[in-house]
Amino acid sequence: MFSSIEDVIERFAKGNYIASRRIATVIYLATELQKPVLVEGPAGRGQNRFSRKCSRRRSAFNMIRLQCYEGLDEGKALYEWEYAKQLLYTQILKDKISEVLVGAQGLKEAVDRIAAQDEVFFSERFVLPRPLLKAISSEERSVLLIDEIDKADAEFEAFLLELLSDFQVTVPELGTLKAKHIPLVILTSNNAREMFRRAETPMPASVYRLPDRAQELAIVKLKVPEAAGKLAEGSRHGGSIAAQARSQKDPGNQ
Repeated sequence: MFSSIEDVIERFAKGNYIASRRIATVIYLATELQKPVLVEGPAGRGQNRFSRKCSRRRSAFNMIRLQCYEGLDEGKALYEWEYAKQLLYTQILKDKISEVLVGAQGLKEAVDRIAAQDEVFFSERFVLPRPLLKAISSEERSVLLIDEIDKADAEFEAFLLELLSDFQVTVPELGTLKAKHIPLVILTSNNAREMFRRAETPMPASVYRLPDRAQELAIVKLKVPEAAGKLAEGSRHGGSIAAQARSQKDPGNQ
């Protein structure tokens, strides 16, 4: 974890990522409060790279990504049963199943005997975890990236926020599964549609804005040192790379 906002800035810098104080504050609050982070901004501003850096700075060994899209539902995001595997096992174990049915008096008793073995075929052995269940059941600390949440339907958004409120999920055949380690959850939005009201979903949030001139120069010095001189010269004359992209309104200023 991070000990302070300055610690966030320093540890990100060690990973060659320049985090502004605003971003560092959001990350610090998210880790301290164990709340999801909402990162808003137009596509192409580095939200995914930011998530990868969070994973590395948090000493997490895995980053789990859920790509949202229209029509995404609970089954595709949470878990599915491996029906093909279940069928294969029934074929392999058909002799054992026949033994269970020996002496059954009528169809009802035969069904009851088979039903008594449900836990064999509806166990964790046959669960195919999707990103959300992977994050909840992970044996290691993880970062869960829920990418482009604004592309998902409102119904899925409501389900997701309920799951993230207590980090547990109920699977009818297995019971309630609670997170072994609370993941750091980062939701990104490209503002494709109006999302949930902030008052109903208290979480640290950050609008991913273009860097100012000073930060832009620091980034270039870090990534392309040989170009830093030319950029600094351009800045003195009132121009910058980021300024050319500011024609698109920042969602935080609308």
